[in-house]
Amino acid sequence: MKTINYTLGLVGLVAGSLAFTNSAAAFNFTTNFTTNPSLTGNQRWQGDIYLDSVQYGSTIVRDFALVNRVNILSNDLWTGGNTGAASADKGDLATVGLSQERLTADGAVAALGNRYLSSIIDTEDSGSFAMNLFFDKAVDNLFFFERGRNSKLDVQAIDASGNLIGNLLALDSGKNGPDWQSAGYQLNTLEIGDFQTVGSRGVSIADLGVTGPISGIRLFSRGSAYQGPDFKVVGSIASVPEPGTIVGLGIVTAGLMASRRRQQKG
Repeated sequence: MKTINYTLGLVGLVAGSLAFTNSAAAFNFTTNFTTNPSLTGNQRWQGDIYLDSVQYGSTIVRDFALVNRVNILSNDLWTGGNTGAASADKGDLATVGLSQERLTADGAVAALGNRYLSSIIDTEDSGSFAMNLFFDKAVDNLFFFERGRNSKLDVQAIDASGNLIGNLLALDSGKNGPDWQSAGYQLNTLEIGDFQTVGSRGVSIADLGVTGPISGIRLFSRGSAYQGPDFKVVGSIASVPEPGTIVGLGIVTAGLMASRRRQQKG
C-alpha cells in the first residue's frame, strides 16, 4: 500500500479545522471488562480483555458500534525497529487481534473492530498519522482508551463520505487538556516490555461540534509532541427513528397542514 507523505498531506487533511480546535470537554466513564479466567496475577493484563459495558451517570452502554472500515490517509513508513507511526498490536498472550508493523487498512480494522481492549493501535513516540475510522452503526458517543495515559490524540467527526465536519478536538494527557482517567486495567502487549496503565475518556457528538449522529471520525497523531497514542475506540449506537416512523411522521404532518388549510379557507 502506498504511504502518503504526512508533511505534504497535512494541510489538506485538516484544512479549515485548526481555527476551531478545542481541548476536550469530554466526560468520565467506568469500564467493565472480563479477563481470561485461566490467567492470574499480572498475566491477565497480557491476555484477552473483553469490554462488557461502560457506565456514565445512570447510563449503561452494553451494545457498541465498532470500526468496520478504515482509510489510512497518511502513516509514517515503518522501516524497522521503532520507526513509522501507527501499527496493530495486541496483548502478549491474547488470542484476538494481530501484530502488524506496516499497517494496512484491513489490519487497522482487525485491531479496532472488536470489543477486545487488548487489541489496539500502537503509535511510535515520534510517529505521525491521519486516518478515517467508520463505524458499523451511527454513533452519538465515543469511548476512547489510551495505553500509558501519556499521549495526545486529535479527533474530528466525518460524514459518510469522509469529509470533515464540526470542530477538531484534542484529547490530551493533561498538559493542554483533561487527564486520561484510569480505565481500571493495564496492558502488556507485543510492542512493549512491561505493564502500562490504561486511561479512558468519553467524547459526545456535542464535544465534536455536531448535532446529530455521526458515521465516523478522523484521528491524528502529529509527531513527538503527541508521544505516540496507543488507543482503542468504540461508540454508543445512536437512537434514530425507524424509516417507517419517519414516513409516518411525514404523513401526520402533511395531514395537519391540509387540515389547517381547509380551516383557513372555511
